[in-house]
Amino acid sequence: MSEKIKIMFLGDIVGKAGRLAVKDYIASLSEKPDFIIANVENASHGFGLTQKNYNELLNCGINAFTSGNHIWDKREIFQYIDTADKLIRPINYPKGTHGRGYGIFKTEKCKIGVINVLGRTFMCPIDSPFELIDSAIEEIKKETNIIIIDIHAEATAEKICLAKYYAKKGVTGILGTHTHVQTADEKIYEGSCAYITDAGFCGDSDGVIGMEYEASVNRLITNIPDRLDVASSGNSEINGVIITVDLLSGKAEAIERISKKYISEEKIIMKG
Repeated sequence: MSEKIKIMFLGDIVGKAGRLAVKDYIASLSEKPDFIIANVENASHGFGLTQKNYNELLNCGINAFTSGNHIWDKREIFQYIDTADKLIRPINYPKGTHGRGYGIFKTEKCKIGVINVLGRTFMCPIDSPFELIDSAIEEIKKETNIIIIDIHAEATAEKICLAKYYAKKGVTGILGTHTHVQTADEKIYEGSCAYITDAGFCGDSDGVIGMEYEASVNRLITNIPDRLDVASSGNSEINGVIITVDLLSGKAEAIERISKKYISEEKIIMKG
C-alpha cells in the first residue's frame, strides 16, 4: 500500500488577528500535516504582505504561501518578492511581473508543486491562465505528481470550470480563495482531485470578512469609499481544508474542511 501524506491549506489570512490565530492553531496541532499552504495576500493589515509578516508566518511552520490581487498593496513587496522562495503570486500576470506564479517545494517525503492563479470574472483585467497553467504543470510533473492550485477568484462557476478542466489533467487539488466565506461543497473530482469553491479565511470572526463592521456598512449606506480597518475583537476563526494524498500517484483521496473558532486570551489592541 502506497504511503499517504496530509496537505493543509489555510484560507486568506487577514491582518494581525489572522496571523495570531494561525500561529496558535498550528502550534496546538498534536499531529502536524506534512505540508502547509496559506493564502497571505491580506496578511498585513488586510491589504498585502510586508516582509516582516512574511518572516513571521514562515516561523509558524507554513511551507508555501499563495496570494492574489492584493499582494501588491504594500509597496515593499517589490523589494523582496523575487527572493522570497516560499511565496508565489498569480501566474497569469503579464510576462516580466515580479515574483513567480508557481513553485516546487521539498518536504521530507516528497516534492509538491503549487500554482497560484487569478480569476477573470468580476476581477481586474488579467491574462488567460490556461496556457500558463498547462506549461507549469508540464514542468512540475518532471519532478512530482503532486500539484495544488489556488484559484483566487470571485465567480463560483469559473472556479468549478477550472477545477473540472484540470482534474482531467491530473492535478491533485484545486482550492478556491478570495471571497473569505467558506463553502460546503468539498469533493473529489475525477476520483483524484480535491476541490472546494472557497476555503474561507483566517481572521476576526466578529467583523465583515475580517474587516471592521462599521466602516463596511458605512460604505454600503453612503456609497463613499470609507477606509477599511482590520477587525480586532479578539474572536477569530480558522478556515481551510486538509487533503489526504497518495504519495506515489499524487491523487487526492479525501478532503476535509477545517472550521475552528479561536478566542484570544488578550484582546488585540494594536492593529496590524
